[in-house]
Amino acid sequence: MTRYTGYERLSFDYPMDRVLRVTFNRPERYNALDAIGHKEITYVWREIDEDPDIDCVILTGAGKAFSAGGDFEMIEGIIDDFDTRARTWKEAKDLVYNVINCGKPTIAAINGPAVGAGLVAGLLCDISIVGKSVNITDGHTRLGVAAGDHAAIIWPLLCGMAKAKYYLLTCDQLSGEEAERIGLVSLCVEDAQLQERALAVAAKLQGGAQSAIRWTKYSLNNWLRMAGPTFDASTALEMLGFTGPEAREGLDALKEKRDPKFPTGSPI
Repeated sequence: MTRYTGYERLSFDYPMDRVLRVTFNRPERYNALDAIGHKEITYVWREIDEDPDIDCVILTGAGKAFSAGGDFEMIEGIIDDFDTRARTWKEAKDLVYNVINCGKPTIAAINGPAVGAGLVAGLLCDISIVGKSVNITDGHTRLGVAAGDHAAIIWPLLCGMAKAKYYLLTCDQLSGEEAERIGLVSLCVEDAQLQERALAVAAKLQGGAQSAIRWTKYSLNNWLRMAGPTFDASTALEMLGFTGPEAREGLDALKEKRDPKFPTGSPI
């Protein structure tokens, strides 16, 4: 466990032999990610990839949420400061590619609301399991920025272009059952069974042929690597959006708990 000391927003335990569980651990803020948490969830995957003592990983959230996305202070910093924006852009890219390139099979046990970078990691995991009461939202356009992060690289592959466009353009919420129905997640189970089911899947993967499983994952993830240029463009456009008036209005609306009133028209 010494490999995973020093983390402030993630906690770690071993629920079974050679299975690591990573938990978003800021329950008082519904596991919203600040700058510290964003950096930790980005780079922990490199540690996991290099860890010879584990064969499988479970990602979940403490308390009632999986992860409620970026906190307001972090978003404010992205809007106001170029250096923060540039650093966040790099981390956003690294997060996606680090999850994709992590050789160990990964399981997301999505136990509550999932938004932002937490949703990125959850949907990019090899197997995603949700509880029925879970709400999934990609809230980028409601915030006033392009749907960057992971959206363009994986949503069309998971649920098809028609559904991807609908949910990414409207920011409508998906229930756990609807997410499974359209193929956005692997499995939907009763809330009380979520962690048990994740452990059962982890046991199956841990007991399997490790090189065969990892090479299969690597091969399948070439579909995502081929979408790299699309993803890079979407993330750059997201960061460009943070420099404009729509992002400011989107953030103000979130802070004031009201519907945004975006400027009419567009220069593009």
